[in-house]
Amino acid sequence: MNKKSNLILTSLLVFILLAACSAPLVPAQESTSDNTGSRQMSVTGTGKVSVAPDIAYINIGVNSQSDDVGEALDLNNQKSESVTKALMENGVAAEDIQTTSFNIWPQQQYNPMGEMTGTTYVVDNIVNVTVRDLGKLGQLLEASVQAGANSINSIQFDVSDRESALSEARDLAVQNAKGQAEELASLTGVELGEITNISVGGGGVPVPMYYGMGGGAGYAAEASVPVSAGQMLITSDVNITYALK
Repeated sequence: MNKKSNLILTSLLVFILLAACSAPLVPAQESTSDNTGSRQMSVTGTGKVSVAPDIAYINIGVNSQSDDVGEALDLNNQKSESVTKALMENGVAAEDIQTTSFNIWPQQQYNPMGEMTGTTYVVDNIVNVTVRDLGKLGQLLEASVQAGANSINSIQFDVSDRESALSEARDLAVQNAKGQAEELASLTGVELGEITNISVGGGGVPVPMYYGMGGGAGYAAEASVPVSAGQMLITSDVNITYALK
């Protein structure tokens, strides 16, 4: 190596040393992690409240048939008016009777040989009835049949005002979730911190615990047609997340 190369190498080393001395010193960062977000406990509590139904919804229909479409329609109109009159005489308000379906259609008739022998016209008129006095439910059904109704289905029981029951169900759900969290914390040796999140589930839609025809106590005791309303179950779910200390 000649003198010129030695000089260049020496100058380069001096430059590197000077640059290293002038660079600011950066202290080493200690690796830390905030466990507040990761150390959490989530629990779901359920609250259930049983209530007695105080309202019912029923589909009541009149089905008429005739070889003449006009005659089938007239017959259906007469019977439908009689059914409506019977409903109102048994305490149902006019605004609680709503037509949900009205249909007219031809129905071909065939002999055993598969040949069409004629046409029958069918008229179907269905109303949805809101019954607010369940004590008259059986009597109302019998009166409807006597007036000409030949189709009764979809009896559904409900609670007209479920807010108080839903509030009670939410309260029970929170207590249930809190009890679970405290029990789990005790079992695992951790300490609960503040609540970081709350979410509420369950729409409070009443679920029938039991209802059907005949038997049991209820509104059917003195009714002509035995119907038991049973009990409705209103539920609420609450999910609570706790931070762990």
